[in-house]
Amino acid sequence: MDAATDLTRPTESAQASSPNPQRGREPYRQPGGSILLAATPIGDVRDASPRVVEALQGADIVAAEDTRRALALASRLGITLGGRLVALHDHNEAAKAAGIVEAAQGGARVVFVSDAGMPTVSDPGFRLARAAIDAGVPLSVLPGPSAPLVALALSGLPSDRFAFEGFLPRKDGEATRYLQDLATDPHTLIFFESPRRAATTLSRMAEVLGGDRRAALCRELTKDYEEVRRGTLGELAEDAGDVLGEVTIVVAGYEHSARAEDHVGAVLALAAEGMRLKDAAAEVAAATGARKNDLYKAALAAK
Repeated sequence: MDAATDLTRPTESAQASSPNPQRGREPYRQPGGSILLAATPIGDVRDASPRVVEALQGADIVAAEDTRRALALASRLGITLGGRLVALHDHNEAAKAAGIVEAAQGGARVVFVSDAGMPTVSDPGFRLARAAIDAGVPLSVLPGPSAPLVALALSGLPSDRFAFEGFLPRKDGEATRYLQDLATDPHTLIFFESPRRAATTLSRMAEVLGGDRRAALCRELTKDYEEVRRGTLGELAEDAGDVLGEVTIVVAGYEHSARAEDHVGAVLALAAEGMRLKDAAAEVAAATGARKNDLYKAALAAK
């Protein structure tokens, strides 16, 4: 129980720096009749905030993407979940959200946790949040760990403009077309991927976005075997066969270039989908400013 005490009791320095002398001295108490989306550790359990710990203990209802994982988290934190534990996941969220909102309307304190990280970010929680907003039920967030933001900070790539894209489509053709739509996006792009598909995805990214595009492959973030590989998409694709654990890929945004050789991959990707090579060259030329004839000749040479 000592670990739980350490997590829930503010330190003296935290108390002294609080703008409100009373704030931080009393355990956090969630207002009745409200719903909280609570971020949970993505690896190291010590990343759970004191407010998350106290909210889980004081909740009337803890809704969880996986109830077993929620119980395991509570065990690692050295606490007991307050109130009733209910499952709320992708397959039942639409059906159960209304009932949970109704419980909050009756005064219940509801906390929702996904398996790890921030709810709604490639995780359940959006339908519950939308239902709470539509019903006028107070909704708030207990912020904390988020794999996309951790990976972005570690990548060394520009973070002033970024977009989270989640998982690519499973089917090869759909994944290629999805990347083609992003080929000229100037934002730093963040993706989730499974370890067994990481090498394939990086190779496809190198083909469509360009092998020289800067990127980072981040795995097992905040865990004992955290690793970040930085380089070009081509370099990362060649070295991704041994990737294990949870994977986040960060890719630099598009930088305008009119050089034909920088866009050959995009032309070939369109041609692989059945488009005539000349038409593919024309489409890429229109998007990039490169000369159509140069693109066509470069693509012919690369085939």
